[in-house]
Amino acid sequence: MGSTSSKKSGKKLRHYVNWFEIPALNLQRAVSFYNHIYDIEMETTESPAYAMAFFPADNGIGGAVVTGEGCVPSEVGPLVYLNGGKDLSPILNRIEDAGGRIVMPKTLIDEDSGYFALFIDSEGNRLALHSKS
Repeated sequence: MGSTSSKKSGKKLRHYVNWFEIPALNLQRAVSFYNHIYDIEMETTESPAYAMAFFPADNGIGGAVVTGEGCVPSEVGPLVYLNGGKDLSPILNRIEDAGGRIVMPKTLIDEDSGYFALFIDSEGNRLALHSKS
């Protein structure tokens, strides 16, 4: 059934993610965690129902940390791979200092695909880092 629908649309998608949200219970704690591991400053915005902190992105896929109804951190479910840059080691090395936990150290996928590592963030979300080296 999947092949029929792609033939009907005429044009196949090449990128399947265009935004991501990482749930948090404590926005300030989560922002501090990601600011520390990436050495960034996230901008935050609040509404009566939700609060969000945005990962700086000039182009490509953007995302945010979000708190509010239904935003429940989890170690199960879909796994988001965050960009580890040229070498994910510097970011990975800051995770525990920021209040996270490394679940799988830097691991080679293969020479073409590069490396990945799994971690639990300050809020209890299971995430991954990926880099070519």
